Amino acid sequence: MSRHTITLTHPNNEWLKQQVAKEDFTCKSEVINCLIEQARDRDAYYDFVQMKIDRGVESGIVEKQSKEEMLEEFKKRIQNLY
Repeated sequence: MSRHTITLTHPNNEWLKQQVAKEDFTCKSEVINCLIEQARDRDAYYDFVQMKIDRGVESGIVEKQSKEEMLEEFKKRIQNLY
C-alpha cells in the first residue's frame, strides 16, 4: 500500500472522525478507501449505462410505438423465452 499525506478541511476531518467514532470504520484511512471504492463503482456503473445508451443510439431509430403496443411486444418476447 502506498502512503499519502492529504489536507482536509475542518468539517471533512470532523466527519471522518465521526465515522470512526461510530465504529463504522477502525480508522480514517478505511473511510477514505471506502469512499474511493464507492466513487470507482459509481464511475464503472455510469460507464456501463453510457455504453448501453450509445449502443441504443447506434442501433438506429425504430418505429414509434404506443405504451400498449410496447407492452404487447414485451409480453410476446417473454412468452417466447418460456
